[in-house]
Amino acid sequence: MSILSHRQFDIGTKFMRQLPAQPCLLCGAASHVGLCCAACDTELPRLNAEHCPICALPTPSGSVCGACLQQPPAFDHTVAAFSYDFPVDKLIRALKFHEHLALVNHLADALAQRVDTRPDRLVALPLHPARLRERGFNQSLLLARRISRRLHIPLLPDACERVRNTPPQSSLPWKERDKNMRQAFVCSSTDVRGKHIAIVDDVMTTGASTGELARALKQAGAREVSVWVVARTLPHTH
Repeated sequence: MSILSHRQFDIGTKFMRQLPAQPCLLCGAASHVGLCCAACDTELPRLNAEHCPICALPTPSGSVCGACLQQPPAFDHTVAAFSYDFPVDKLIRALKFHEHLALVNHLADALAQRVDTRPDRLVALPLHPARLRERGFNQSLLLARRISRRLHIPLLPDACERVRNTPPQSSLPWKERDKNMRQAFVCSSTDVRGKHIAIVDDVMTTGASTGELARALKQAGAREVSVWVVARTLPHTH
Protein backbone atom coordinates (compact mmCIF):
# COMPACT_ATOMS: atom_id res chain seq x y z
CA MET A 1 0.00 0.00 0.00
CA SER A 2 1.40 3.39 -0.98
CA ILE A 3 2.05 6.02 1.68
CA LEU A 4 0.62 8.61 -0.71
CA SER A 5 -2.75 9.97 0.34
CA HIS A 6 -5.36 8.30 -1.85
CA ARG A 7 -7.71 11.24 -1.37
CA GLN A 8 -5.11 13.75 -2.51
CA PHE A 9 -4.18 11.55 -5.45
CA ASP A 10 -7.84 11.30 -6.55
CA ILE A 11 -8.25 15.07 -6.38
CA GLY A 12 -5.11 15.50 -8.47
CA THR A 13 -6.42 13.04 -11.07
CA LYS A 14 -9.72 14.92 -11.39
CA PHE A 15 -7.84 18.18 -11.79
CA MET A 16 -5.59 16.74 -14.49
CA ARG A 17 -8.62 15.58 -16.48
CA GLN A 18 -9.87 19.17 -16.61
CA LEU A 19 -6.68 20.34 -18.27
CA PRO A 20 -6.29 20.44 -22.08
CA ALA A 21 -5.19 17.11 -23.52
CA GLN A 22 -1.57 16.74 -24.64
CA PRO A 23 -0.05 14.17 -26.99
CA CYS A 24 1.08 11.01 -25.25
CA LEU A 25 4.85 10.84 -25.24
CA LEU A 26 4.78 7.21 -26.39
CA CYS A 27 1.90 6.86 -28.84
CA GLY A 28 0.78 10.41 -29.64
CA ALA A 29 -2.83 9.89 -28.53
CA ALA A 30 -4.52 12.57 -26.42
CA SER A 31 -3.63 12.30 -22.75
CA HIS A 32 -5.41 13.98 -19.85
CA VAL A 33 -3.35 12.20 -17.20
CA GLY A 34 0.19 13.38 -17.87
CA LEU A 35 2.95 12.63 -20.32
CA CYS A 36 1.65 9.13 -21.09
CA CYS A 37 -1.94 8.24 -21.89
CA ALA A 38 -3.77 5.77 -19.65
CA ALA A 39 -3.35 2.93 -22.17
CA CYS A 40 0.41 3.37 -22.52
CA ASP A 41 0.84 3.86 -18.80
CA THR A 42 -0.91 0.53 -18.18
CA GLU A 43 1.54 -1.23 -20.51
CA LEU A 44 4.69 0.10 -18.85
CA PRO A 45 6.90 -2.73 -17.49
CA ARG A 46 6.11 -2.39 -13.79
CA LEU A 47 8.06 -4.60 -11.44
CA ASN A 48 5.11 -6.60 -10.15
CA ALA A 49 6.60 -10.10 -10.13
CA GLU A 50 7.87 -11.65 -6.90
CA HIS A 51 11.39 -10.45 -6.20
CA CYS A 52 14.12 -10.39 -3.58
CA PRO A 53 13.26 -7.72 -0.98
CA ILE A 54 16.92 -6.72 -0.70
CA CYS A 55 18.07 -6.36 -4.34
CA ALA A 56 14.74 -6.62 -6.26
CA LEU A 57 15.86 -9.44 -8.57
CA PRO A 58 13.20 -12.10 -9.32
CA THR A 59 12.90 -14.91 -6.78
CA PRO A 60 10.28 -17.59 -6.06
CA SER A 61 7.69 -16.36 -3.57
CA GLY A 62 9.58 -13.12 -2.98
CA SER A 63 12.30 -14.79 -0.91
CA VAL A 64 15.78 -13.37 -0.40
CA CYS A 65 17.97 -14.38 -3.33
CA GLY A 66 21.05 -16.59 -3.00
CA ALA A 67 23.45 -13.75 -3.81
CA CYS A 68 22.08 -11.57 -1.00
CA LEU A 69 22.20 -14.49 1.42
CA GLN A 70 25.82 -15.30 0.57
CA GLN A 71 27.10 -11.75 0.35
CA PRO A 72 24.58 -9.21 1.71
CA PRO A 73 24.91 -5.75 0.18
CA ALA A 74 25.32 -2.67 2.35
CA PHE A 75 21.72 -1.63 1.67
CA ASP A 76 18.82 -3.40 3.35
CA HIS A 77 15.90 -3.06 0.96
CA THR A 78 15.15 -2.03 -2.64
CA VAL A 79 12.04 -0.46 -4.16
CA ALA A 80 11.82 -0.29 -7.96
CA ALA A 81 8.89 0.98 -9.99
CA PHE A 82 9.76 -0.71 -13.29
CA SER A 83 12.02 -3.24 -14.91
CA TYR A 84 14.57 -1.61 -17.19
CA ASP A 85 12.79 -2.59 -20.38
CA PHE A 86 11.26 -0.76 -23.33
CA PRO A 87 9.94 1.92 -23.23
CA VAL A 88 11.07 2.85 -19.72
CA ASP A 89 14.72 2.43 -20.76
CA LYS A 90 14.17 4.98 -23.54
CA LEU A 91 12.45 7.41 -21.17
CA ILE A 92 15.30 7.25 -18.66
CA ARG A 93 17.92 7.74 -21.37
CA ALA A 94 15.95 10.70 -22.72
CA LEU A 95 16.02 12.27 -19.27
CA LYS A 96 19.60 11.43 -18.49
CA PHE A 97 21.36 12.12 -21.77
CA HIS A 98 19.01 14.39 -23.72
CA GLU A 99 17.78 16.72 -20.97
CA HIS A 100 14.09 15.79 -21.29
CA LEU A 101 13.50 17.15 -17.79
CA ALA A 102 9.72 17.02 -18.21
CA LEU A 103 10.07 13.29 -17.51
CA VAL A 104 11.26 13.85 -13.94
CA ASN A 105 7.83 14.22 -12.36
CA HIS A 106 6.32 11.31 -14.29
CA LEU A 107 9.10 8.88 -13.32
CA ALA A 108 9.43 10.13 -9.75
CA ASP A 109 5.69 9.86 -9.14
CA ALA A 110 5.65 6.28 -10.44
CA LEU A 111 8.39 5.42 -7.95
CA ALA A 112 6.72 7.26 -5.08
CA GLN A 113 3.55 5.24 -5.56
CA ARG A 114 5.49 2.00 -4.93
CA VAL A 115 6.85 3.11 -1.57
CA ASP A 116 5.29 1.46 1.48
CA THR A 117 7.83 2.35 4.17
CA ARG A 118 8.70 5.85 5.30
CA PRO A 119 12.42 6.49 5.90
CA ASP A 120 13.69 9.41 7.95
CA ARG A 121 15.63 11.12 5.16
CA LEU A 122 16.31 10.90 1.42
CA VAL A 123 19.63 11.26 -0.38
CA ALA A 124 20.27 11.24 -4.11
CA LEU A 125 23.12 9.30 -5.67
CA PRO A 126 25.65 12.13 -6.19
CA LEU A 127 27.60 12.92 -9.34
CA HIS A 128 31.26 13.89 -9.28
CA PRO A 129 31.59 17.69 -9.71
CA ALA A 130 33.33 17.21 -13.08
CA ARG A 131 30.48 15.01 -14.36
CA LEU A 132 27.91 17.46 -12.98
CA ARG A 133 29.54 20.34 -14.86
CA GLU A 134 29.54 18.27 -18.03
CA ARG A 135 25.88 17.17 -17.79
CA GLY A 136 24.51 20.28 -16.12
CA PHE A 137 22.18 18.43 -13.72
CA ASN A 138 21.94 15.34 -11.57
CA GLN A 139 18.86 13.38 -12.62
CA SER A 140 18.87 11.46 -9.34
CA LEU A 141 18.70 14.69 -7.35
CA LEU A 142 15.81 15.95 -9.49
CA LEU A 143 13.94 12.69 -8.88
CA ALA A 144 14.68 12.87 -5.15
CA ARG A 145 13.43 16.45 -4.88
CA ARG A 146 10.13 15.51 -6.50
CA ILE A 147 9.69 12.47 -4.25
CA SER A 148 10.64 14.51 -1.18
CA ARG A 149 7.84 16.96 -1.96
CA ARG A 150 5.29 14.25 -2.76
CA LEU A 151 5.95 12.14 0.32
CA HIS A 152 6.97 14.95 2.70
CA ILE A 153 10.27 13.29 3.56
CA PRO A 154 13.24 15.61 4.16
CA LEU A 155 15.95 15.52 1.50
CA LEU A 156 19.63 15.87 2.38
CA PRO A 157 21.05 17.26 -0.88
CA ASP A 158 24.58 17.80 0.43
CA ALA A 159 24.95 14.90 2.87
CA CYS A 160 27.07 12.81 0.51
CA GLU A 161 29.57 13.56 -2.22
CA ARG A 162 31.31 11.62 -4.93
CA VAL A 163 35.05 11.97 -4.45
CA ARG A 164 36.27 9.76 -7.29
CA ASN A 165 35.45 10.61 -10.90
CA THR A 166 35.03 7.02 -12.05
CA PRO A 167 34.21 5.88 -15.59
CA PRO A 168 30.46 5.47 -16.22
CA GLN A 169 29.24 2.14 -14.91
CA SER A 170 27.42 1.48 -18.20
CA SER A 171 30.79 1.50 -20.01
CA LEU A 172 32.22 -1.35 -17.93
CA PRO A 173 31.69 -5.12 -17.82
CA TRP A 174 29.58 -6.23 -14.86
CA LYS A 175 32.52 -7.87 -13.10
CA GLU A 176 34.48 -4.59 -13.03
CA ARG A 177 31.71 -2.37 -11.68
CA ASP A 178 32.19 -3.15 -7.98
CA LYS A 179 35.88 -2.33 -8.19
CA ASN A 180 35.13 0.85 -10.14
CA MET A 181 32.94 2.21 -7.31
CA ARG A 182 35.12 1.39 -4.32
CA GLN A 183 35.50 4.39 -1.99
CA ALA A 184 33.80 6.60 -4.55
CA PHE A 185 31.56 8.31 -1.95
CA VAL A 186 31.93 9.98 1.41
CA CYS A 187 29.22 11.07 3.82
CA SER A 188 30.04 13.83 6.30
CA SER A 189 26.51 14.68 7.50
CA THR A 190 25.66 14.04 11.14
CA ASP A 191 21.97 14.07 10.22
CA VAL A 192 22.12 10.44 9.05
CA ARG A 193 23.17 9.02 12.42
CA GLY A 194 20.69 6.51 13.78
CA LYS A 195 18.30 7.11 10.90
CA HIS A 196 16.73 5.15 8.07
CA ILE A 197 18.02 6.68 4.82
CA ALA A 198 16.64 6.02 1.33
CA ILE A 199 18.95 6.47 -1.66
CA VAL A 200 17.18 7.70 -4.81
CA ASP A 201 18.59 6.81 -8.24
CA ASP A 202 17.32 6.23 -11.76
CA VAL A 203 18.52 2.67 -12.52
CA MET A 204 20.00 -0.21 -10.56
CA THR A 205 21.99 -2.73 -12.60
CA THR A 206 24.57 -4.50 -10.40
CA GLY A 207 23.91 -2.39 -7.30
CA ALA A 208 27.57 -1.39 -7.12
CA SER A 209 26.96 2.37 -6.98
CA THR A 210 24.10 2.28 -4.49
CA GLY A 211 25.91 -0.38 -2.46
CA GLU A 212 29.01 1.78 -2.11
CA LEU A 213 26.94 4.84 -1.16
CA ALA A 214 25.01 2.73 1.37
CA ARG A 215 28.33 1.64 2.84
CA ALA A 216 29.40 5.29 3.23
CA LEU A 217 26.07 6.13 4.88
CA LYS A 218 26.39 3.30 7.37
CA GLN A 219 29.98 4.31 8.15
CA ALA A 220 28.52 7.74 8.95
CA GLY A 221 26.08 6.13 11.37
CA ALA A 222 22.94 5.38 9.34
CA ARG A 223 20.87 2.67 11.03
CA GLU A 224 19.21 1.35 7.86
CA VAL A 225 19.57 2.12 4.14
CA SER A 226 16.97 1.51 1.45
CA VAL A 227 17.41 2.01 -2.27
CA TRP A 228 14.63 3.57 -4.37
CA VAL A 229 15.12 3.33 -8.14
CA VAL A 230 12.88 4.09 -11.07
CA ALA A 231 13.98 0.89 -12.86
CA ARG A 232 15.77 -2.34 -12.04
CA THR A 233 17.80 -4.15 -14.70
CA LEU A 234 16.72 -7.79 -14.74
CA PRO A 235 18.83 -10.72 -15.95
CA HIS A 236 17.09 -11.03 -19.33
CA THR A 237 17.82 -7.35 -20.07
CA HIS A 238 21.58 -7.72 -19.52
